[in-house]
Amino acid sequence: MQRAFSSRSALTRAPFSKLRTSGGSVQQQRFAHKELKFGVEARAQLLKGVDTLAKAVTSTLGPKGRNVLIDQSYGSPKITKDGVTVAKAVVLQDKFENLGARLLQDVASKTNEIAGDGTTTATALARAIFSETVKNVAAGCNPMDLRRGTQAAVEAVVEYLTSNKRDITTTEEIAQVATISANGDTHVGKLISNAMEKVGKEGVITVKEGKTIDDELEVTEGMRFDRGYTSAYFMTDAKAQKVEFEKPLILLSEKKISAVQDIIPALEISTQLRRPLVIIAEDIDGEALAVCILNKLRGQLQVAAVKAPGFGDNRKNILGDLGVLTNATVFTDELDIKLDKLTPDQLGSTGSITITKEDT
Repeated sequence: MQRAFSSRSALTRAPFSKLRTSGGSVQQQRFAHKELKFGVEARAQLLKGVDTLAKAVTSTLGPKGRNVLIDQSYGSPKITKDGVTVAKAVVLQDKFENLGARLLQDVASKTNEIAGDGTTTATALARAIFSETVKNVAAGCNPMDLRRGTQAAVEAVVEYLTSNKRDITTTEEIAQVATISANGDTHVGKLISNAMEKVGKEGVITVKEGKTIDDELEVTEGMRFDRGYTSAYFMTDAKAQKVEFEKPLILLSEKKISAVQDIIPALEISTQLRRPLVIIAEDIDGEALAVCILNKLRGQLQVAAVKAPGFGDNRKNILGDLGVLTNATVFTDELDIKLDKLTPDQLGSTGSITITKEDT
């Protein structure tokens, strides 16, 4: 069975053109031609591209893998041992060979998205599967039979690995795995292990670029998410550029808040109880935002608004977690109660809250 592969050339023009007349003027259109290759020739060039990329990526495999130096269009060259980073940096001059390289780039990228690691191993396996498939097709095997056989083998291997897997439980084992992922940096491995020990399996670990030369581990009790205040007017500490409240009331809404009547009940309850108010909603704008800012500037009320983190179902889940944590009712489309009918028991509360420009 022969298969055709095409590559569009942006520089090579077809030896013919088409003339069109429009309003007394003559327009000349040129068309780029497509280069076609079939059968053995096409597969050979694809395989060459696969081998070239796989050779670069698999050089990083395992604890004895070597670092790869990548030239960048800006800044200093990049040194890495990460398979997917190496794969994404490869662009081959030959168009057909580059098609083969892109096949493996997809393998590395999807592995990184699903598992977060193992991209180099996946690339090595993909190269082996492709290489053996090309040999068998050249020998006359049916490509569909090869695909079915490969899929059956994959299922058998996955079943075997699943039955023989071992869970990582101890701090030492976590440190070993983290050290390997950190290119053999034992300091970073121990830091990650300590972080996981402190927050547990259900905790969230985030990594941020620091402003000092030392690595620091900061543990936040409670909950943290990547959304900050919607307006700088809400700041209580202008020097530190943050909002800090003690024992605030929490209003959670899955919907956008724009109308002033939707926000008035919460503001009145906050004033009566003499407690700060934090509004976490899909968005808050228009008259509702203006009223909150005006009350804050006049000193009549301590209030701040934050956009809810996440999107879609993820946002709904996060707001649900916040509702459980603060004992607040989450106002959703499914809930019959409207914001303008808000009661004090539907507001949540927390011991303290800190809101910066980036996170809460």
